[in-house]
Amino acid sequence: MDKRKAEDMAAQRVQLLSPLLAEGLDAAKMSQIKATLCEQHGISERTLRRYLARYREAGFSGLKPQARGRKPTAAAITESVLEQAILLRREVPGRSVRQIIQILEWEELVKPGEVKRSTLQEKFEGRGYSSRQMRMYENKGVAARRFQKQRRMALVQSDIKYGPYLPIGPGGEKKQVYLVLFQDDATRSVLHGEFYALFDQSIVEDCFRKAIQKYGVPEAVYFDQGKQYKTKWMARTCAKLGIRLLFARPYSPESKGKIERLNGVVDSFLGEAELEKPKTLEQLNQWFEV
Repeated sequence: MDKRKAEDMAAQRVQLLSPLLAEGLDAAKMSQIKATLCEQHGISERTLRRYLARYREAGFSGLKPQARGRKPTAAAITESVLEQAILLRREVPGRSVRQIIQILEWEELVKPGEVKRSTLQEKFEGRGYSSRQMRMYENKGVAARRFQKQRRMALVQSDIKYGPYLPIGPGGEKKQVYLVLFQDDATRSVLHGEFYALFDQSIVEDCFRKAIQKYGVPEAVYFDQGKQYKTKWMARTCAKLGIRLLFARPYSPESKGKIERLNGVVDSFLGEAELEKPKTLEQLNQWFEV
């Protein structure tokens, strides 16, 4: 297994363990979370304990797949079987991986024991059909509650906001710029904010790096479902630095209330800046820093 794939798998395992790394968990709550994780990800409690022990002993590196002396076996799941498994999962999202394998065997699409639970679970994760990923799109129907961390850097939120049009294109063509914000949940202070001429994951990476350089590593980060945040780079970075990576449920703006309130302040700034008609991206960022 190459280095990049090993790091990606370690990052996935850190994300799996994330609920168990929160502070203040008593034994009963820990046991409850473990049971839920085992059910969601189709793994045994023994495997979960092993991952947790490795992480506490060696951090991110401890969760990389261990080298084995034997040759790796070929994937036992063909594309047609995988598509059928995905149909079974979509048909009843609550079906476990074990149940799906049993149905595939009953329908004689695979031989008994041919498909391993861990292999199918990995395939589901890659395609976006794991139990956890499917549950993100359920409507829980619960009321929103106010929350706020008690100390700074316990949780950091982020958002991307559309900015004004500036003459930054070839020949002075006007193009829209975008503001990336990282805000501390407890103090509501802006750790770093900057306007960029692009709209891709690189602007989030750059802003996050600068926020960490200024204020250090946060305990957890909380993002929306934007593709600029749900990247392998972000997963690996948070896993290596020991940051809990959390995502808001889709279509739940109430969970990002603090960052949305900050966006209102930014709107006021943009209204004032428009009167001065900034000519360059650098000038706009200088004014925003002030």
